[in-house]
Amino acid sequence: MFGTTKAFSGFSVNDIPAAKAFYGETLGLRVTEENGMLTLHIAGGGDILVYPKPDHVPAAYTILNFPVDDIDKAVDELTERGVRFQRYDQIDADEKGVARSGGPLIAWFTDPAGNVLSVLQQS
Repeated sequence: MFGTTKAFSGFSVNDIPAAKAFYGETLGLRVTEENGMLTLHIAGGGDILVYPKPDHVPAAYTILNFPVDDIDKAVDELTERGVRFQRYDQIDADEKGVARSGGPLIAWFTDPAGNVLSVLQQS
């Protein structure tokens, strides 16, 4: 039934203008706005709907992963743009916030609504 439809994902935020600035300016994604909602246009043709929710509760899990070729370069560039990387008690991370053991190199950060995102280097 859905094998030929173009599915998309979505998530909520509590402040559409802040989300638009973060995803568009800080992360450099192409962002469009229509009917009070955002569409994030992700490389490869994927779109993600971002919708306002006044009683928004941030996702406690990673909602969006950005694969990168060089995690140190990505973390440095995002840090220069004001992004702060998360530290989790149960995960060992270096001074930049990069977890370097037990899987791909990965670093987590949040959007202005508190939703968890990551950059990860798979090889």
